[in-house]
Amino acid sequence: KAVAYLIPFMEEEKKASGQTNTNAGTVLIATVKGDVHDIGKNIVGVVLACNNFKVVDIGVMCPLDKILEEAKKCNADIIGLSGLITPSLDEMVDVAKEMQKRGFKCPLLIGGATTSKMHTAVKIGPKYSNPVVHVLDASRAVVVCSNLLDARQRDDYVEDIAEMYQDLREEYYEGLSDVKYETLEKARKRPFKINWAKEPAPVKPKLIGTKVYKNFDLKELVKYIDWNPFFQTWQLRGKYPNRNYPKIFNDPNAGKEAKRVHTDAMKMIEDIVENKTLECRIIIGLYPANAEGDDIILYKDDDRKEELCRCYTLRQQALKEDREDAYMAMSDFVAPKGSGVKDYVGMFAVSAGFGIEKAIEKYQDDHDDYKSIMIKAIADRFAEAAAERAHEIMRTDLWGYSKDEKLSVEDMLRVKYQGIRPAPGYPSQPDHTEKLTMWSVMDVEKETGIKLSESLAMMPAASVSAICFANPKSHYFAVGKICKDQVEDYAARKKMKVGEVEKWLAADLSYDRA
Repeated sequence: KAVAYLIPFMEEEKKASGQTNTNAGTVLIATVKGDVHDIGKNIVGVVLACNNFKVVDIGVMCPLDKILEEAKKCNADIIGLSGLITPSLDEMVDVAKEMQKRGFKCPLLIGGATTSKMHTAVKIGPKYSNPVVHVLDASRAVVVCSNLLDARQRDDYVEDIAEMYQDLREEYYEGLSDVKYETLEKARKRPFKINWAKEPAPVKPKLIGTKVYKNFDLKELVKYIDWNPFFQTWQLRGKYPNRNYPKIFNDPNAGKEAKRVHTDAMKMIEDIVENKTLECRIIIGLYPANAEGDDIILYKDDDRKEELCRCYTLRQQALKEDREDAYMAMSDFVAPKGSGVKDYVGMFAVSAGFGIEKAIEKYQDDHDDYKSIMIKAIADRFAEAAAERAHEIMRTDLWGYSKDEKLSVEDMLRVKYQGIRPAPGYPSQPDHTEKLTMWSVMDVEKETGIKLSESLAMMPAASVSAICFANPKSHYFAVGKICKDQVEDYAARKKMKVGEVEKWLAADLSYDRA
């Protein structure tokens, strides 16, 4: 807000003194095509603007043509790309390729939760012959941009980055050759085993089908908020033993500022609840299910004669030295078809982002970047809180397999409950396309208005979805890298082209795709 207020005066001062351009440089920033997350990008924009950079933020879901055309228009000195979901990584590679093709010379910055220095070095850097730099967070953005645009430092800085990224590439490819993998056929012979005959019979849910909650009470969700990611959004990190909320308030470095933003957040939450600024919507689905190999069959009803759909899972393949260790897939947590055990699977989608665009527009009209970022951070916290509450409702009521559960919110956040709720696009099931099945089965868009972008980001951005398993032995794990044999098998099961599967699972392949 202060920056926006001062800009006209700064421009007038420049004109009066005869200066035509005294900003530190023009930085165009964009969230790539198919991705809707921009809190981190917004913070980077504010930090750069406060340090005399001209920032051109062209928004979210930006196709590469728009990014490069706008960069030409504003004569950008640097282009910055942001993304949260894994498909955004491929989009960033495409932007780098196109920049090379069109003869761009400006540096390219890469940032966002799904990005990394390693991926930037291995997958993006080689596609563009000019500097490509991964920026870990907003606090580094000014230093990186300044070094890239300072004629006295640029060459040495670019050379240092190039050497570091070359080392990372060598490390990556050496690592690929070091890791051994099991064939899919052999991995399937060592699944995670559950003795279904000796397990208590799965609890039949009270609900088969879906239940929708509109205008879910935000006041009820406040106590379910996990504040630690909120402080991470603002890049406030306490050190042990004051790392987590509420101990972060005692941290000698981050404590004072953490307390201030938390107080501001609580004031805004009061206002949101009182004025119904945001609306939370939840949909919960519960279905009869059985596993068939690496697939999970959902049935239309408990007669189990007609398939509703299949959820497809991926199995670990990285070689395990201990012969007792299993190669896990999520289907291992569901009773196999033919076992005689009637099992069930749940899923949900929640969003706390309805109404946020109107609020953001109001703050932006008032040049209040702080509140604009704050409401996005709060909406994200409400969405995660809604996921926590939806899962609790499922466990204790609609499914009822833990109907006597008496857990505190702190214990829930520490995952002390029975069962798991992995989300598509995360380590236990890295394939975002499984969201399409969830959206189809529960008719999520029609029932709640929560949509999917072309890269399968959820819209509004403050949304969460998951598939839920109840078995006491179910637990989170990472699939890790997978091999060509599994990709081909998975593509055949899903009736997709191999190249399409490779695109969606690009970050999870144990080999370089052609």
